Formats: sequence, structure tokens, C-alpha cells
Amino acid sequence: MIDPVSGEHVNDRPRRGPAATRLPLLLPGSLSDEQRAVYEAVTGGPRAAGRKPPAGLADDIGRLQGPFNAMLYSPSVGLPLQDLGAALRFRTGFTKREREIATLVVAARVRSDYEWYAHERIGRRHGLTGDETAALREGRAPMLADVRERVVYEATRQLAAEGDLADAVFTEAVATLGRTAVVELVTLVGYYKALALQLRVFRVGVPDGEAAPEWPAEAAAEDGDE
Repeated sequence: MIDPVSGEHVNDRPRRGPAATRLPLLLPGSLSDEQRAVYEAVTGGPRAAGRKPPAGLADDIGRLQGPFNAMLYSPSVGLPLQDLGAALRFRTGFTKREREIATLVVAARVRSDYEWYAHERIGRRHGLTGDETAALREGRAPMLADVRERVVYEATRQLAAEGDLADAVFTEAVATLGRTAVVELVTLVGYYKALALQLRVFRVGVPDGEAAPEWPAEAAAEDGDE
């Protein structure tokens, strides 16, 4: 069919994604050259880890899931956006655990179902325990033995909740992580909050057959549910 707004060909097959999604999932064969460049950057980049398309990024007929489908609709924005995401995941000075702690703090703060679904699994692969992820999901400080991880957690918590860092937290973050890492951490928080906004507006949930995270009933997050 033709999208009435963009005029682009979109999926003509029965959609198996979330019923409420506002952006039809685009078939690989329907993509323009510019969209194809975004698609290949996502599925052929470091996220793929040798698999094309990687599990979790695309469904069984190759349509991108999560935030990546939206990137196809505006390649001029989607291409640098996905590259920023790849840089934050694969080209910073954070350990994999530190990175996923920060990402999960943001996902829990804004209650983004898909971000939590995807990054809880990544975090568990990189050593986060069930107790640690449960604490992060519930908005509690996990028991972290590593000093850097504790600083990453507290700085991210404050950034996600308040959009700023108090002088004491900023000073501790610079002393423990370094100025470069603080720049990267602030950018990571902004990036994942931006993706959470897209996921909410475009009504993107977890993939079919997967359970959405159970958020605590009290203290609803200021940015709402995805």
C-alpha cells in the first residue's frame, strides 16, 4: 500500500507487529536507496555481531523493530541517529556493564517497555544479575561493589530524573570517570530519552510474544509509559 503522508510503499502483507503502532513496518524490498543505507547500517554494523539481520532488531521477514523502523522514515535523521547509538554502545570508554546500567536507569525512569526489554537482555549477557536489574527496574539503587559503577548509576539517575548534575555529583563523576566519560554519559541519557519519546509517540512496544516489564505501581515516571 502507499503511505498517505509520505507516498512511500509500505508493508502490503498483514502486519504482525504491535497492533497499535503508528508507523507501518517497512519491508526491506520496499526501501529507497537512502532507506537501504540506514537499514544496512543497522543490520550490518556492530549491533549485528556477524548475524544479518541480527535477532531482536528485525522480525522474521526482515522488518526493523524497536526504534529502528522509525529511522527508515527519515534517512537524513535516521542515519546519524543510528550512528550516534552505535557510538554510545561500542565506542565509549565505559565497560559493558557500566553502559547497560546507565541505559537501564534511563529506560526505567521513562518506563520505556522496548528499551527495557532490549537492554535488560543485553545487560544480563554482560553480567548484570537478576537482583541488579530488578533494583534498576524498581528505581532502587543496586548493590554495586565497583566504585565506577556506583558513580555511573548515581550520575545517570540524577540526569534522568532532574536533567542536571549537582556540583557534588559532577565533581565526583569527573574525578572517577574523567571528563570524556561524563560527556559521553550525558549524551547517552539524552539519546535514550529521545528514543523513548519516539517509541511512545509511535506506539512501539515489545515484540509479539514477549512480556512487557512490570513497573512498580507507585511514583509514575514523569515521561510516561511506552
